[in-house]
Amino acid sequence: MEKVNFVNKNGEVRLPPGFRFHPTDEELVVQYLKRKVFSFPLPASIIPEVDVCKSDPWDLPGDMEEERYFFSTKEAKYPNGNRSNRATYSGYWKATGLDKQIVTSKGNNNNQAVGMKKTLVFYRGKPPHGSRTDWIMHEYRLLNPTHPHPQSGVVPMENWVLCRIFLKKRGGKNAEDTDKDMFSRSSKNNKVKNNTATSSKLVFYDFLAQKDNNNNNNTSSSSSDGSGITEVSSSTNELDKHDESSSCNSFPYSRRKP
Repeated sequence: MEKVNFVNKNGEVRLPPGFRFHPTDEELVVQYLKRKVFSFPLPASIIPEVDVCKSDPWDLPGDMEEERYFFSTKEAKYPNGNRSNRATYSGYWKATGLDKQIVTSKGNNNNQAVGMKKTLVFYRGKPPHGSRTDWIMHEYRLLNPTHPHPQSGVVPMENWVLCRIFLKKRGGKNAEDTDKDMFSRSSKNNKVKNNTATSSKLVFYDFLAQKDNNNNNNTSSSSSDGSGITEVSSSTNELDKHDESSSCNSFPYSRRKP
């Protein structure tokens, strides 16, 4: 039976409708990476060969909204060193955390370590002053990849690694959409705070002074005509001012009997 190739000429994966590619770490290492390293037939031609460090993560083939998988070879950063060159056009991949061991869960080799998983984060700019992004890469490699296959004796031809690249999401949204939402929410909160501060001004009433003024006006009115207008003497105004100041400065306020 002829195997179907799901990878087109541009390196993009085209699965039939309804099919999804969600392998486990163990399946990636045992069923794909190990077979690729020792030139064994793959379960399906679904992972393209791409040098991930020759392009920025957003320029790699495939849908950026989904996880993308690539076979890639490691390029030495220095001629006599083991460090890999992970610099791209716009930035670089930087390892974070400790490498995770991948172990088998079935068969005679249960709980046997078969590979390692390294987590890397993409930074824009030049090291060590790059700015962190939300692009994540999981790099899978075999343990002892230079040793011959224990059963067939086949020697690996190249130092292949398998890369899973995806854009980290925050609360189900992309980082860019989340930043926009946070900015709009902060703007609305500031408007609400300003409106509340403007509309809710505290007003203080001096009820004692107002009551005292009413009593003084009733007792110190000098004359009244038919028009209902009451004339108040200047001495009464001075007394009112004195009572207002005394009622504000002393509490409780009590009046003396005449």
